[in-house]
Amino acid sequence: MQQVHNTQESPPASALAGIKVLDLSRILAGPSATQLLGDLGADIIKVERPGEGDDTRKWGPPYIADSNGLPTQESAYYLAANRNKRSIAIDIASPEGCALIHELLAKADILVENYKAGGLAKYGLGYEQLRARYPRLIYCSITGFGQTGPYASRPGYDFLIQGMGGIMSLTGQPQGEPMKVGVGIADVMTGMYAAVGILAALQHRNTTGAGQHIDISLLDTQIAWLVNAGTNYLAQRQLPSRLGNGHPNIVPYQVFPTADEPMILAVGNDSQFARFCEVAQLPELAQDPCYATNSARIANREALCALLTQRLSSRQRKHWLVALEEAGVPCGPVNNLADVFADPHVVARGAELRMRCDWAEGGEISLLANPLKMSATPPTYRRPPPRLNEHAESILADWL
Repeated sequence: MQQVHNTQESPPASALAGIKVLDLSRILAGPSATQLLGDLGADIIKVERPGEGDDTRKWGPPYIADSNGLPTQESAYYLAANRNKRSIAIDIASPEGCALIHELLAKADILVENYKAGGLAKYGLGYEQLRARYPRLIYCSITGFGQTGPYASRPGYDFLIQGMGGIMSLTGQPQGEPMKVGVGIADVMTGMYAAVGILAALQHRNTTGAGQHIDISLLDTQIAWLVNAGTNYLAQRQLPSRLGNGHPNIVPYQVFPTADEPMILAVGNDSQFARFCEVAQLPELAQDPCYATNSARIANREALCALLTQRLSSRQRKHWLVALEEAGVPCGPVNNLADVFADPHVVARGAELRMRCDWAEGGEISLLANPLKMSATPPTYRRPPPRLNEHAESILADWL
């Protein structure tokens, strides 16, 4: 029976308990960073535009139904990055709203924003305008292209960044068009790097007492997580071709058909390849100089994969998965999302998070759990994603 997490107004002790975050971000990169900080115990105040709120509230369908079964203004997309937060609607363009932001800043440890470079300066809320007044403040700016450089003034969206940052040139079938990743991965990874930078800045402040400015961009982050593909290019200055589900540095490491459903074969070294060949009743391949080493298999990728496709297509996927698992050869199914959340290991690890939520149909919602497993200060789930301006009174009472 899956546990349903209760919401709690008083968070239990956790790694970031007592840290106050003023979150002026919206969409995905900033909110995913602040949700991670919230999971680790920080008090996240989500500042939203009056009447509209975070853009992603309306990025549906699907929308979450309310307690009466009627659609709300909260999309499933919005729920993905906004738990453990409280919402307050403030018009920062008005003198009253800007003054309220300053009152909150006086209590805040961290400010996270994703306005265009220099966008908050016109309200007197740029980093250089605040640093003297709030010397301990950690100010994290998330933008498409960063605070400097010829593209600094441009707006940036995940899709554009995946294209400009090279990942789409690597993704897709060899003869097909470039493809983006199926989720907003540039946003998500930027949020992850932002959270890491904020935690590092907190440690620096604990040592020195001084805050700092964090300038992180989607494009910089996208290029950083090109990892081996990026360094492969830098090593030889040769453009890689798209390999579909193949791997540029390992063979065989891709999707193969079987007699019924596709499977993944992920052979990471020569000994695994030899064991695979025994299971596949192709022991001669492991001794063949064309295939015995990974370098040779890369050079003869097409011929080898043709042989393996023919052999793997002769039996059903279940046969191969069982036999290869017993032999210690990495392999697995290509799951759809229903398969994922029904997988017994996924269930045992608690990847689906059910939270009490008074305003939602049935009194609860399902979210993606935080993957961190920590023995002393694990992530906590204290509040479901908030309705717009839901916590204005409690925020002002708590912080001010």
